[in-house]
Amino acid sequence: MRQIILIACVSLKEDKKTKAKDLYKSSLFKSSLAYAYKLNPDKIFILSALHHLLDLDKEIEPYNVTLSNVPKEKRKVGLKILNSTEKKEWGKKVIEQLDKQADLKNDNFIILAGQEYIKPIIDHISHFTNPLKGLRQGERVKFLKDNAL
Repeated sequence: MRQIILIACVSLKEDKKTKAKDLYKSSLFKSSLAYAYKLNPDKIFILSALHHLLDLDKEIEPYNVTLSNVPKEKRKVGLKILNSTEKKEWGKKVIEQLDKQADLKNDNFIILAGQEYIKPIIDHISHFTNPLKGLRQGERVKFLKDNAL
């Protein structure tokens, strides 16, 4: 049984093409990645709203797409929020990609993501933990930083 970590993408990004692991700038993403490295998993992937399942070293351009429910007053111009049908299709694509990289029935997945990123994929993964479940944004960052030392 291998250990696979899935980290959600975030809205704060660099403004140029770069490796996926370097594109996302928020403290939540950086703390998630540090926590993931500390666990020394077999593989780490990013759950990208646009690119689906991303390898950390894949070079990509910045984008403005999310699965999260962003309040109107916090939306940036040009932000694309996937609707429920698009989220289901996104989940299918992620599972197809993940199935080529991991054993969905036997590997253990640690998911560092919000519910909108988890819901479309969770029914297809047999063994998973969600250490951030029930934590708000600031609480997530604190948990990750405290446990990545």
